[in-house]
Amino acid sequence: MRACFLNLHSTHCFTNKSRKKVMAEEETELSDKQKKEIAKWFLLNAPAGEIQYVAKDLKSVLNNDDVYDEAASEAFPVYNKSHMICLEMPGRFGDVLVTSYGELQGNEYLDPKTAQVAIVDHVKQVCTEVRPATDEELPTPYVEEYRCALEAEMLKYVSEAYPKGSCSVYCINGKDVEGPGYDFELVAVISAARLSPQNFCTGSWRSIWNIECKDDIQVLELKGKLQVGAHYFEEGNVQLDAKHECRDSTMFQSPDDGAIAIASLIRHHETEYLASLEASYLNLPDATFKDLRRKLPVTRTLFPWHSTSQFNLTREISKELGIGK
Repeated sequence: MRACFLNLHSTHCFTNKSRKKVMAEEETELSDKQKKEIAKWFLLNAPAGEIQYVAKDLKSVLNNDDVYDEAASEAFPVYNKSHMICLEMPGRFGDVLVTSYGELQGNEYLDPKTAQVAIVDHVKQVCTEVRPATDEELPTPYVEEYRCALEAEMLKYVSEAYPKGSCSVYCINGKDVEGPGYDFELVAVISAARLSPQNFCTGSWRSIWNIECKDDIQVLELKGKLQVGAHYFEEGNVQLDAKHECRDSTMFQSPDDGAIAIASLIRHHETEYLASLEASYLNLPDATFKDLRRKLPVTRTLFPWHSTSQFNLTREISKELGIGK
């Protein structure tokens, strides 16, 4: 990778020889730091499920293991958490979602469903070890009752709506609350991906739902962030990155009651958003793409399809060139 920096504001005149000398001096090799930052950008912007393909090509292009290893060690953890990748835990413990909400220390991630902590190799995207979570890493029994109730409802919903999806529910604030009258906050995350590189397409769904439990007034406040990504690259390169945010609230009287209400609201908002996406795509040919085209030709008049004889190109050219006279 090379960069050429030319002084476009110089008023000096150079001979060919001196110009070549100056250009040779100003054409400099990128530093290792610059190469690392460029490599990180490519890795972080890889579509869902495609970072390993990008990494393989980058390693070949860089031809410098030290630069690549440094870029990969910084980019992969950020990518894995932002895409909320799902990894299988050894020992038949199930799967763990790699998210910032479950991040403990180092490369350790809590799986609330099993109360296990997974140790993750970010660059290889595998779970290498599992250990039981400590009491300090888990919420109190009071908060856990609410968390488990919501998790059960979310698992039902995700199994119906996202056949290859995963979800987890974490307590991110107030996990030490021991009883009624105190507020705490849960977050439910859904991650689903459909990867088919052999068919030149990949797609992903990510949604994050923050639930503030105002226990003193028995109100649940819901904030959602939804993100849909798709990449189609057969004889072309088309990417989709759609985002949506929403809010809602509901009353609750018990953990089960609140869980059912929250899951119902999430189902409603996600279904509504998907329907709006489908509607916008149905309008693409007749509305969006049509608006991109010129409505009238350069003459600013409609083309007279009923009388095209006036556009007899051969006759006009012959007349101008005097052919046939």
